[in-house]
Amino acid sequence: MKLNYFRLGSSALLVALAAACSPLGQQIAPAPTSSTYADATATRDDNMALGNPSGAVTDATNYPNNYLLAKSQYTMSYSRDQGKPNWVSWHLSAAWLGSTARQDNFAADASLPSSWYHVGATSYSGSGFDRGHNCPSADRTGSVADNSATFLMSNMMPQAPTNNQQTWANLENYCRTLVNAGNELYIIAGSYGKGGTGTNGTYSTIDSGRITVPSNCWKVVVVLPVGTSDVSRITSSTRVIAINTPNTNSISTSWGSYRTTVDAIESATGYNLLSAVSSTIQSSIESKVDTGPTN
Repeated sequence: MKLNYFRLGSSALLVALAAACSPLGQQIAPAPTSSTYADATATRDDNMALGNPSGAVTDATNYPNNYLLAKSQYTMSYSRDQGKPNWVSWHLSAAWLGSTARQDNFAADASLPSSWYHVGATSYSGSGFDRGHNCPSADRTGSVADNSATFLMSNMMPQAPTNNQQTWANLENYCRTLVNAGNELYIIAGSYGKGGTGTNGTYSTIDSGRITVPSNCWKVVVVLPVGTSDVSRITSSTRVIAINTPNTNSISTSWGSYRTTVDAIESATGYNLLSAVSSTIQSSIESKVDTGPTN
């Protein structure tokens, strides 16, 4: 039997050798595909492995608008006065994905300081804006607890319906196709500015001024093949997708139309994204506009 060695991982090679040595006529399971191999080796890694973009601190008194809130499903910087996250960071691999259904159990986040206003499940009602996930529900389907965590209102931003349901949804779906192809992703998403246009027109705030409506929604996605020591494997050729979208209902449904550089997002927000990556590599990957496929 002739063996095909190209791109065989250790598991695949063992299966191939077993097939070569098996008695004539005995059926041997085919070598696993790259997706199967990824599923078997993917792990749940540090949601903030690439850095703390704003230097957020868990200090309600001194940093109420740059409050570090870490959960097992994601990590964020939360703004008390804006009633939404500044940014949310999470890791995505096959290890985070399962068969759990979307819970749709929007709820206030009780882990925020008790003296703060807690945005509730109905705080966006009638506003013309969606409760837009930063970390998506479909990125956390490993358990009911994981999925429910994405429906905490601390993970939401007021997002124009077309932006949320089409443009961002298309990018979220594309990210999961990258995972299914054998990759793991580090994703940071957030919003900035003031004033967005939803189905009821343009607003700067909702919920009696307690939630700021952002003018822009942004996301950065770092793509790596499944492996270990992730930060050290990021090179000048690593694919980085960065988008910056206006928070309006007239937005294009094609997320690729809004590709930009990490540098540009940093300039708009004042954050230091991917700060855990070496400065030399940062200089290279943060100045490029992604030209890869969009589906």
